[in-house]
This record gives sequence, structure tokens and C-alpha cells, in this order.
Amino acid sequence: MKAQIHPQYFEKAQVICVCGNKFTTGSTQEVIHVELCSNCHPFYTGEQRFVDSASRIDKFQKKQEVAKVHQATAVKKKEEQKKRDDAPKTLREMLLQS
Repeated sequence: MKAQIHPQYFEKAQVICVCGNKFTTGSTQEVIHVELCSNCHPFYTGEQRFVDSASRIDKFQKKQEVAKVHQATAVKKKEEQKKRDDAPKTLREMLLQS
């Protein structure tokens, strides 16, 4: 094993959760801050809740709204195009239809 290349290892590294829970473990960092732990994680507590620190849910819902609007305009454009396709294109077609 090479000397002086390994990081310093802390036997009693402190892990601090957003909920206030603290516990110790071994790590290369002295203090670790986390968003979820076993005391507040929905899987362990049985609670239904969304942890959305980067507001991904809001971004997804906005994209869905934009997609609905885009889809509605696309349907309208297709209907207008269909109406235009049904109309006679030349004078000859108009005279042959009547």
C-alpha cells in the first residue's frame, strides 16, 4: 500500500439530518449533512410525502401544461389543414365538382 495517498478517516463522523436527527458513523468527512434519514424517510415512517428539494415536481407539472396547450393547437391546425384539403384547389377542380 502506498503511503500518503489515502484520505483521512474519521471514526466518529457526525451525520446531521434536516429533521434534527444526529448519529455517528465512519467517514472521510468529519460532518455530513443529509436531507433524509431513517427517522424521517417515508419508507421507514410509512408516511406519504414528497421530498422535492430541486422543485422537480413543479417543473414536470409546468411541462405537462405546456404539452397540453401545444397538443390542442396541433389538433386545431390539423383540422384547419383538413378543411383546406377538402376545398377545391384549382379552377378546373371547381368546375368539375359542380
